[in-house]
Amino acid sequence: MQPTLRAALWMIGAILAFTSMAIAGRAAALDLDTFEIMFYRSCVGFILVLIVGKTFGTLGQIRLTNVGLHSLRNLAHFSGQNLWFYAITVIPLAQVFALEFTTPIWVIMLSPLILREKITPIGAISAVIGFVGILIVARPGSASISPGLIAAALCAVGFGFTAIFTRKLTRTETITCILFFLTGMQAVFGLIAAGYDGDIALPSLTTLPWVIGIGFAGLIAHFCLTTALSIAPATIVIPMDFARLPIIAVVGIILYNEPIDGLVILGGVLIFAANYVNIQFGQTKGAK
Repeated sequence: MQPTLRAALWMIGAILAFTSMAIAGRAAALDLDTFEIMFYRSCVGFILVLIVGKTFGTLGQIRLTNVGLHSLRNLAHFSGQNLWFYAITVIPLAQVFALEFTTPIWVIMLSPLILREKITPIGAISAVIGFVGILIVARPGSASISPGLIAAALCAVGFGFTAIFTRKLTRTETITCILFFLTGMQAVFGLIAAGYDGDIALPSLTTLPWVIGIGFAGLIAHFCLTTALSIAPATIVIPMDFARLPIIAVVGIILYNEPIDGLVILGGVLIFAANYVNIQFGQTKGAK
């Protein structure tokens, strides 16, 4: 199986997990703020990493040689994820995901500088097609700028740096090591951010299953994404995530009665076209 196809299969798992996390995040936000959600989510994930690592004998792969890069990666992700959790509670899910999907633009711009990966013509074309689809869905300028819109736009910057640093880490670190630092560091970040005022809310019995679900979904999503990034370049992997938009639009309609119109469908078609072009013709130079 070719590396691009293998990466695409892993990204399907990431897309399903990220979608599940959005649903659980909205439910958990009724009782918890974003910092508390991140703290509990990371604690659940950390326990899961230890259990799985112990079961498969991979805990010995954890090492301290790249703590600085792990720190940069997890600060970027922690910032982006908190903004994302806030945005999904105040604006429609399709709009959050549309703005979040400026992430590939950041990846494509930053990859040559940080990863030394070349931007292929096909990668550039697919990113442009996908971004046009996003603009059609989001229609910037058609609505007033709100804190939710700003948060959704800024989270993409954090996720862009996250993808870049993750790709760099996969060159020397195992997935167990990356996920160990991901969950452990972000549990500390979440504890500090949620507890700086001396008041950390405990999840209720109703909220607890959603928090656990966020932990599982987040870990699965990052396992799938990290695996995909270890197989193919970031400029190939990240644009595949465009497929999440039409999926979350349908979820918004079914679960939250969020509106959808012809322009959203048109944007979704363009986004799928961008993914098809990238997966079918994208180059895998610089892969593992």
